[in-house]
Amino acid sequence: MKKWAVAITAVLFLLSGCNNKEKANGPKEPVKEAEEVVQEEVENALPYAYPLTGVGSESKTDGRAVAVMVNNHPKARPQSGLDKADIVYELLAEGDVTRFLAVFQSEKPENIGPVRSARDYYIDLAKGLDALFIAHGYSEDARKLLESDFVDNLNGMVYDGTLFKRASFRAAPHNSYITYENVLKGAKEKEYSMNQSPPAFQFLSEEESKSLDGDVANSVMISYSASGVFNSTYEYDTTVGKYKRYSNGDQTIDYETKKPILLDNLLVIETTHEVIDEVAHKAIDLTSGGSGYLLQKGKVMEVEWKNDNGIIVPIKNGEVIPFVQGKTWVNVVPANPGLKSSVSFNVK
Repeated sequence: MKKWAVAITAVLFLLSGCNNKEKANGPKEPVKEAEEVVQEEVENALPYAYPLTGVGSESKTDGRAVAVMVNNHPKARPQSGLDKADIVYELLAEGDVTRFLAVFQSEKPENIGPVRSARDYYIDLAKGLDALFIAHGYSEDARKLLESDFVDNLNGMVYDGTLFKRASFRAAPHNSYITYENVLKGAKEKEYSMNQSPPAFQFLSEEESKSLDGDVANSVMISYSASGVFNSTYEYDTTVGKYKRYSNGDQTIDYETKKPILLDNLLVIETTHEVIDEVAHKAIDLTSGGSGYLLQKGKVMEVEWKNDNGIIVPIKNGEVIPFVQGKTWVNVVPANPGLKSSVSFNVK
């Protein structure tokens, strides 16, 4: 009996020691199953996302997009507000001169410009995003669209010196600017609603963005002119995971803040360009689709593009390819000479 009593006492002592050790070290965390991890990520996801960048937000992201014609002449550089644009479209205006259509929705720059005159194909892009269109001047085809109220718009031809201000440090026609405050003031005056959000693009999750397909391409140069004045170069910066942009070798920065333009997606597409008059105005086909390149995270993929209810999107095997969350630039080049001649890559 004494032996049994000693044995029982020893067992109880060991059990007591184990319990005390568990209390001291804390209970072991159970290993989470993959489904639990995914569910936790979903629960921790932000409840809202901006439609043109896919970036999450704790507050609602409603609000109308504003599309502004921005001058890209060397005398207009550096521009104001481009660093806050969700999407920028770069297309030829006359000759080898390109202009930007800068689209703002998630961020609202204090000052935008220099603002330049409209062309009909830029108006079509703004229409697809249901954006308020801002320009200073117009071609004849663009004038007809604007005066027919094809899109809600504010034009410097009407508001020069009121909503649009002339900067003293630049000469006309490279000195017209508009503040975001005046954009809203003009929209209110013309009774335009600013509440409706643009249609949303498709975006990858942050995890999906880490495993993209494509060939390595750390930089790309898009040729618009033999002189190089309007050539656009994009270089991938691995330290920030974004692309930097250059015009004719000079980095594109904001005039006021000196902040660099940084982007996450670059879509380069080719389409038919046709000169239609003696001053070299163009007709540019943004509806028929065609070939393109999509650059994301230092990789390039050959794609097709299509016009989906007024919005240019990349596709492969008939499916829309999602963008990486963030800012996007779209460069449009003529089908003659085409992508192979207009676009060159550096894979260093």
